[in-house]
Amino acid sequence: MTKMADLKPKHFLWRVDGKIARVQLDRPERKNPLTFDSYAELRDMFREVRYAEDVDAVVFLSNGGNFCSGGDVHDIIGPLVAMEMKELLAFTRMTGDLVKAMLGCAKPIISAVDGVAVGAGAIMAMASDIRIATPAAKTAFLFARVGLAGCDMGACAILPRIIGQGRAAELLYTGRTMSAAEGERWGFYNRLVEATVLESEALGIAGSIVAGPTFAHGITKTQLNQEWSMGLEQAIEAEAQAQAICMQTRDFERAYRAFVAREKPVFEGA
Repeated sequence: MTKMADLKPKHFLWRVDGKIARVQLDRPERKNPLTFDSYAELRDMFREVRYAEDVDAVVFLSNGGNFCSGGDVHDIIGPLVAMEMKELLAFTRMTGDLVKAMLGCAKPIISAVDGVAVGAGAIMAMASDIRIATPAAKTAFLFARVGLAGCDMGACAILPRIIGQGRAAELLYTGRTMSAAEGERWGFYNRLVEATVLESEALGIAGSIVAGPTFAHGITKTQLNQEWSMGLEQAIEAEAQAQAICMQTRDFERAYRAFVAREKPVFEGA
């Protein structure tokens, strides 16, 4: 099993404490834009987290009052203009692989958004399991504003499932900013909190998750993602099989014995 506490990334801040990993992009002076290297390093990190025995949840934090300003204009956008189709497709597949890694990491991801979360920053928030934000959060899927389609990194598949088809279409066609209040009202953000407590709120959510049956949480995340493409009968059968697997864990037995003893169960993730 992988140990993630020893990870020493070059392109983002990283810390593991109490089975909660904290990640922050580390270019606050530029509102935390992404580069080719940081895209790839984040993708690789989420792939590794899937197998980490010392991480049961990931909190993606803002830094310096902003979450992420998307792809760096000079480090990414400029070079892309000069590339041929083969190179461009390799890049767009790589960015999509970051979303696949987030969805497939089997650990809940909580994004804590302050300031701007635009372009790929909005996508990373979208690909998280739970999102909280400050009233100052500004979220934009601004691809149309730079001459691109809104279908970037899974946006046309995932965003309508969160906020509805019509609202998603408006944001993807116009590239306009979704205010924090809209984001909460539409269900993109689970809740809004003040900036002074954003990190503690996100860590509190993560703490409640890691205190639960974490093996079962991994099954829940897998089913939430896989059932998108299933019919109802398939989904019910898949959940029957998944729940039967969870019933074989010691955590299920621990919960039963705690209930009988009128005690609070202490889960161990297996």
